[in-house]
Amino acid sequence: MITIKRFCIIALVASLCFSFSACDKHIDFPDTAVKPCHILCTDGKVLPVEDFEQSDKQAIAVVFHINHDENIEGNGYAVYLWDLLPSAFADSLGVEQGTSADVTAFDGNSNTFALYKSDETTSPLAQKAFDLWAYGQSAYIPSVAQMRLLYKVKEYINPIISLCGGDTIPDDAGVCWYWTSTEVKGQETDKAWLYSMGSGTMQETPKLQAHRARAIITLMD
Repeated sequence: MITIKRFCIIALVASLCFSFSACDKHIDFPDTAVKPCHILCTDGKVLPVEDFEQSDKQAIAVVFHINHDENIEGNGYAVYLWDLLPSAFADSLGVEQGTSADVTAFDGNSNTFALYKSDETTSPLAQKAFDLWAYGQSAYIPSVAQMRLLYKVKEYINPIISLCGGDTIPDDAGVCWYWTSTEVKGQETDKAWLYSMGSGTMQETPKLQAHRARAIITLMD
């Protein structure tokens, strides 16, 4: 018998997949088995909710975006199940850490690596992201543009995150601010962008402040 909770999850998945396909009707995209709301497992497999529930696999992230732009790396993005504990973007000011500072670029992966490899200052934020690589998944701190994608679909993926035992993405104004991996253009030495998952707004923030982050993973063939 299908429980009410499971029925609602399946309905949400179907609704999201329909909305994505409806938006893409005018473009001849190749079909893909991976859909938003599918579950990424620690072994790299991506499964629909129904298949995951019947498996013995361990979830690590939830797919929230499928990429149809050949100029952007990867097949899409999955959001990590849990928040990273509050940490500073950098442990000192006065240093450009080498991100693109482009709020329209889907470059969180390269941004996070730039933060991690900087010789002039340490990034506790980037270090926490690299600590997630225990399962071989290349987790990183999303850019502003990638956070915008996540914000738009959080209502659909939150039930799946909850099903997997993760931290749902909050609406509460007191806990909804997350670091991005994007420095503020023109102020790269001292500020980076925070993003509100409650309102979809951005805020210039001194790098020394400690805030939570939500890592994502690029889906690859």
